[in-house]
Amino acid sequence: MDASEALLTAVRTGLAELADPVKAAEMQAYMKSEMPFRGVPKPPRGKLMKTVLAEHVLPDRVTYAETVLALWREAEFREERYAAIDLSGHRAYRQWQDPELLEMYDELIVAGAWWDYVDEVAIRRVGPILREHRAAVTPVLRRWMTDADRWRRRTAVICQVSAKGDVDQKLLADAIEANLGDRDFFLRKGIGWALRDHARVEPEWVRAFVRAHPGLSPLSVREAMKHLG
Repeated sequence: MDASEALLTAVRTGLAELADPVKAAEMQAYMKSEMPFRGVPKPPRGKLMKTVLAEHVLPDRVTYAETVLALWREAEFREERYAAIDLSGHRAYRQWQDPELLEMYDELIVAGAWWDYVDEVAIRRVGPILREHRAAVTPVLRRWMTDADRWRRRTAVICQVSAKGDVDQKLLADAIEANLGDRDFFLRKGIGWALRDHARVEPEWVRAFVRAHPGLSPLSVREAMKHLG
């Protein structure tokens, strides 16, 4: 058994051993998921993944990407897809976090098509790659901000959440303006979230942006101004 197969087996076996059918039904109902859950909450899943990823180190970039996608594509339970995202961001593979991975993350965003997948990938994967490789990644996000897929657009809006003082304000403004009239809840909520987060470091910029954009939805405005009074 090679390193990839061993890792996949360890993840699937570990999740099966931690399964709780009662929690599984509750988690599936809460997430409105067609894919079933094992019933493994984040803390025990995190503990399992810490052990598995320490014991099964992937030898190269190709094997790493193939293993992430195998865990994602072959998933029978939602926690297996969470595990794929956990694997994708593990510190052992930090050196491979570059624009070449955007195709993989794009698949997770579009195929995942729900906030629990998309937000983690957008903020913890795409965002850091953007900050390290602005020239290469910015054009991709500019395409995504007007894409037909709402999850690509949400990614373009929220990917700079947690960037603090390293936000590209022009990119943020353009992503929001490109989606200003969209009535989708997740886009409106994402716009408000992105503005609220940026208000932690640039409150006056956010106030001015909200004033200058009366077309912002009430939901976006409430979220943006939550801590600004």
